Amino acid sequence: MIDLRLLRDDPDLIRASQRLRGESTELVDDLLRADEERRAATQRFETVRAEQKSIGKEVAKASGDERAALLARTKELAVEVKAAEAAAGEADQALRRAHLAVPNVTVGAPPGGEDDFVVLREVGDKPQIAAPRDHLEIGEALRAIDTERGAKVSGSRFYFLTGVGALLQLGMLQLAIQQAVEHGFTPSITPTLVRPESMEGTGFLGSHASEVYRLEADDLYLVGTSEVALAAYHSNEIIDLSGGPSRFAGWSTCYRREAGSHGKDVRGILRVHQFDKVEMFSFCRPEEAEAEHLRLLAMEEEMLAKVEIPYRVIDVAAGDLGSSAVRKYDCEAWVPSQGRYREVTSTSNCTTFQARRLNVRYRDADGKPQIAATLNGTLATTRWLIPILENHQQPDGSVRVPKALQPFLGREVLEPAR
Repeated sequence: MIDLRLLRDDPDLIRASQRLRGESTELVDDLLRADEERRAATQRFETVRAEQKSIGKEVAKASGDERAALLARTKELAVEVKAAEAAAGEADQALRRAHLAVPNVTVGAPPGGEDDFVVLREVGDKPQIAAPRDHLEIGEALRAIDTERGAKVSGSRFYFLTGVGALLQLGMLQLAIQQAVEHGFTPSITPTLVRPESMEGTGFLGSHASEVYRLEADDLYLVGTSEVALAAYHSNEIIDLSGGPSRFAGWSTCYRREAGSHGKDVRGILRVHQFDKVEMFSFCRPEEAEAEHLRLLAMEEEMLAKVEIPYRVIDVAAGDLGSSAVRKYDCEAWVPSQGRYREVTSTSNCTTFQARRLNVRYRDADGKPQIAATLNGTLATTRWLIPILENHQQPDGSVRVPKALQPFLGREVLEPAR
C-alpha cells in the first residue's frame, strides 16, 4: 500500500505515477474519496460514542424528569452508536479496497510499456556457433530434459530433469546459496503454500491473480516465488535493523499458471508451470533501499559471471512493473538458438509497499516504529539451464560445464548419451 499521508499531501504525484504506468488516475480519486469518507465516518462514530459515555455518567447522578430524559437519550444513542460503528466499519473496508487497488509510486523508471526498457549494459562475448541447437535438443541428447514424459504425467509445460540435468540444476542452486551465504544472507527453505493474506500482502492477488494456483478446499495459494513467504515471515512484527538490512536467500519450488501465454514459448522449459528458484529478499530502512537494490543486482551479475553466460541489464519501463515495485532491473541472458536475450533474473525495489500491507516495522533512532522497505531478486532458477546449455554447446554435441559448476557435477564436459 502507498502512504496515505503522501496521498493527502501530494495526490498529483500519485496521479503522475499512474500515468507513467499507463493506469487510470481515477483510482487515485477513488482512494482520496474513500479516505475522506472513512475519516468522516470514524469521527462521527467517536463523537456519538463519547456522548454516550458522558450521558452514562450523568444518569447515575440525575433523578426525576432529568433522569428519564437522559435514559431516553441513552436509548437513542445506543441506536446511533451501533449505526455509526457499522458505517465506520464499512468505510474502513471501502478504504482498504481502494487502497489495495493503487500500485506503488514509481520513481525513476523509464516511461512506456513492455518494449520501452532501457539497456544499461551488455556483458560478455556471444559465442560464435554456426548452427546452434536449442536447449531442448541438447537436453534430450544428454538425457537431461524430458518434456514428453512430463506432459504424459502432468500435462503441457511440465518436464523431468534427469541425470546430468538434475545435477546441473542442483549444482547451480547450491552455488547460488553458497554465494548468498558468503554475502551474509540467511539461507531459507520456504513454504510453497501460503495463506491469502500473505499473497495479498505481497501484491500478487491484483493484476497477477490469474497467474496464481489456488487450493480452494484449504484456502491456500501455491507461490510463484519464495518472495511471498519471505515477505510474510516478519508480518505483524517489529524487526531489528540497527545493524543494517536483514537478508534472506529462499530456495523453493515455484508454480505459475502461465495464463494468457498459450502458444508462446511452448518448446522446452522457458515457460513452465513448475520450477525451482533461489530468491534473495531484503528488509531494510527506506533510505537504504536504493543502495540495497543495486547490491541485489550486483549479486545477480556475480552469479551470471560464474556460469559464464553473456547477458545484458535492462531498466524496466514503468508500464511493465508489478504493482509492488517502484523500480526493476532485469538481467537477460543471450540465447544462441533464438538470437536474442531472454530474462533470467529480476530485482525489484518495493520500498514500503509490501511491508505496510504486512505490518513489518523497525524502530528508528528515537525508538519509534516505522514501516520497513522490502526488496527481492532472483539468484538462480531453472530457466538458467537454457543459456547454460546453449552457450556452452560444442560442435561434437557435448556441453562444457562452467568451471564454478564442475565441483557439483564432478566433470568438465557433459557427453551425449550413446
